[in-house]
Amino acid sequence: MNEQLGIGMTSQRTRDRLIAQLQELGIKDQRVLSVMRKVPRHLFMAEALASRAYENTSLPIGHGQTISQPYMVARMTELLIEDGLPENVLEVGTGSGYQSSILASLVPRVFSVERIRPLQDQAKKVLADVGFRNINFKHSDGGWGWKVCGPYQGILAAAAPVEIPMNLLEQLVVGAKLIIPIGEEGKQVLQRVTRTEAAYEVETIEPVSFVPFLKGRA
Repeated sequence: MNEQLGIGMTSQRTRDRLIAQLQELGIKDQRVLSVMRKVPRHLFMAEALASRAYENTSLPIGHGQTISQPYMVARMTELLIEDGLPENVLEVGTGSGYQSSILASLVPRVFSVERIRPLQDQAKKVLADVGFRNINFKHSDGGWGWKVCGPYQGILAAAAPVEIPMNLLEQLVVGAKLIIPIGEEGKQVLQRVTRTEAAYEVETIEPVSFVPFLKGRA
């Protein structure tokens, strides 16, 4: 990954301040913190918003979507890799590409699905410019997953369905985890689902607020 440190409000000092905030909020995984310290979040959003890139907040990226709050990116990644780094991960919702970059810094192969083509096209360009070569993209309904490239050792979803899509569960290998927000707007919780030999174990982590999980392509 090319170093693009930025100046002023995108400087390394500003990034370090964000990492300190994440630690105060309970993020402990040093692998996640190290990657988030290095990845240039300001490149994944409009230049007009770049000065806010290292605030711990979600920001608009167009098409009714947002770049996720850094804490939530860190927390979901931490939950995904807690028991070891997976070899491959399915990301549902490419969005800005920022979460993709965090995953791709840790995992050998990332498969990212996005229903809004202009968003994914922009993310692909930024990720290529930053230097990522281990992310595969598909323009598709995220609820379908990406079966032909699975099964996966981890799945991370960046939008909230009311119920967990069975297609995603079926694309997990035994022992793998799905990290996903679930519920209607205003009543969402983050869940970690682990596939076992006989069933799926569900842990509820904390209340969250994500964009809704929509069907179809745009």
